[in-house]
Amino acid sequence: MISKPTSTPALADRPATPGTPPTHLIRPAEPCDVPAIVGLITALAEYEQLTHMLEVTAEKLEPHLFGERPAAQCLVAEVATRPASTSNGDGEGNRDGDRVSDGDVKVASTIAGFALYFSNYSTFLAKPGIYLEDLFVLPAYRGTGLGRALLARLAEIAVERGCGRLEWSVLDWNQPAIDFYQGLGARVMPDWRICRVTADALPGFGR
Repeated sequence: MISKPTSTPALADRPATPGTPPTHLIRPAEPCDVPAIVGLITALAEYEQLTHMLEVTAEKLEPHLFGERPAAQCLVAEVATRPASTSNGDGEGNRDGDRVSDGDVKVASTIAGFALYFSNYSTFLAKPGIYLEDLFVLPAYRGTGLGRALLARLAEIAVERGCGRLEWSVLDWNQPAIDFYQGLGARVMPDWRICRVTADALPGFGR
């Protein structure tokens, strides 16, 4: 498990100018982030033209991330959107919450991306691994380094855990993503195919 910070860390002090990373923080997701994560999953399904398969809700997802036996873990990319006072005029803070930066300066922030992952195992390597189920950054924040930062943090976690590898799948038509991953040093495995048995077929599978 990724240890939770005991206090809210400061957002990275980087200029939010075009072509450079916005002021952001890569951190473990918290229960209050679940609605935002569901929104990002929905946006991912729309991008991949798979909304017909979407069944996720905040109520379904939260116990799998934060229940007694979590099935997965999640990193989020939290981006500072503007300096903020204690409230926005109606007594409420930013929809995604106000974070405290250095010097107790309030900043309004939003969850602009996420990486949801879980542990797997390689018998050949005799080592645990990490499988990245989903990586997504909102279109408005692409090209700012958030996707790279999420993957870099996930690679750090894999090293910390003594993992033999980090792996994920990519749709064959998503050439921009393939180019991005290969540019970072990932290898696309052309000889492997995904086998899947859906929930409704499981009771009769193999009988």
